[in-house]
Amino acid sequence: MRQVRHLLEGKGSDVYAIAPDAPVLEAIRQMAERRVGALVVMEGDRLAGIVSERDYARKVILQGRSSAQTAVSDIMSAAPLTVSPETDVFDCMRLCTDRRVRHLPVIEHQRVVGVISIGDLVKAVIDVQAEQIEQLQRYITS
Repeated sequence: MRQVRHLLEGKGSDVYAIAPDAPVLEAIRQMAERRVGALVVMEGDRLAGIVSERDYARKVILQGRSSAQTAVSDIMSAAPLTVSPETDVFDCMRLCTDRRVRHLPVIEHQRVVGVISIGDLVKAVIDVQAEQIEQLQRYITS
């Protein structure tokens, strides 16, 4: 499971989206109901951004704004970093840690096909490393 494609196959490729003009309160409800940390923000078929729990905490709660009165477009991360299904999970991990992001939309043929999180990547990297260790142990003991 070295590519994002394999990660999405195992995790499922559900894409949870919200419109930029929706109130932040609706975004938070959706994240809570779906148990996800971020939603892609879509304007029609175009990826406009991504909104996360972190955006909510930093740009609504800490600034004393109203969740019902603030639009998603006011707090979302516009032009988020994206990856393709063929991207290696180690490259995604490096991208997340270097750029300090927690969610990466996955784009294929100019369409969002999934979202991976830092948690998904950590699990995938650990699985790959465990498999490599097992292969080395078999080599050493045979």
